[in-house]
Amino acid sequence: MAPSPRDAAPHLQQAMNETVESVNKTIGRLLPESDSAEGRLYDAMRHGVLAGGKRLRPFMLMQSAALFNVDPARSRRAAAALEMVHCYSLIHDDLPAMDNSSLRRGKKTVHKQFDEATAILAGDALLTLGFEILSQEDTHPDPHVRIELVNKLAFASGGQGMCGGQMLDLIGESEEFDLGTISRMQRMKTGKLMSYACEAGAILGKADEPHRKALCNYAHDLGLAFQVTDDILDVEADPDQTGKPANQDENAGKSTFVSTMGKEQAKARAEMLVAQATRHLKIFEGRATLLKDLAHYVLERRA
Repeated sequence: MAPSPRDAAPHLQQAMNETVESVNKTIGRLLPESDSAEGRLYDAMRHGVLAGGKRLRPFMLMQSAALFNVDPARSRRAAAALEMVHCYSLIHDDLPAMDNSSLRRGKKTVHKQFDEATAILAGDALLTLGFEILSQEDTHPDPHVRIELVNKLAFASGGQGMCGGQMLDLIGESEEFDLGTISRMQRMKTGKLMSYACEAGAILGKADEPHRKALCNYAHDLGLAFQVTDDILDVEADPDQTGKPANQDENAGKSTFVSTMGKEQAKARAEMLVAQATRHLKIFEGRATLLKDLAHYVLERRA
């Protein structure tokens, strides 16, 4: 049974639970257990990608794809690939050289459950498996679509995206950032993959440019709102709810939206970003209700 997202409206909660279950089944099929000599690697990969999680990015991808009547089997594969790339980043982010975290989603991080070397390899293997899945014909019969899915994910997760944002995050432990730099860091670290999630749905559906741009703009604002609320949760949420230690950013001396703006201004910024995000969905004329509801869920979440 999938975990129930906190503070979600019942219809959104049901849809998110269904996404968790369907994407987890797809991941389990694409990443089966192995009794080979290197089976420990597969155990670590499965621990890193199947040990809980709300699957927000897969949800965004699948809901975006549904707007263009994409075959759900194809969007599930793309969503599973995206989640593998996301979870690789979490495995590496938790390592002692980065955030040195012992808990993720209420369970031991991969390097604590296994060891550091295995965690590095598990992250590497998930990253490459994600791209392998996107390149396969089962994901989409049109090779141009598959190439664009791979190209856009490579950009979103590389030096100009997630990895570059993580580098800024590390620099922020010893340098104080202004609000503009923090926003840029979080757009790269968190926002790029969220933008990719919605754009991938549009790519799968061969959407026209206005609809594709609307989804990208929605995801851009939602990604920033997500990070602002994440910064707020870091200082005020119960670790039993978040599944990870509290005050990690403060203890590491990192510049965050909360440390720079204060908690109340950060909350106001998150509200503004969510309002902007939902306005981008007007082009869909009421067909993107669940994406709109997701934006409000991000604002109100407690974990």
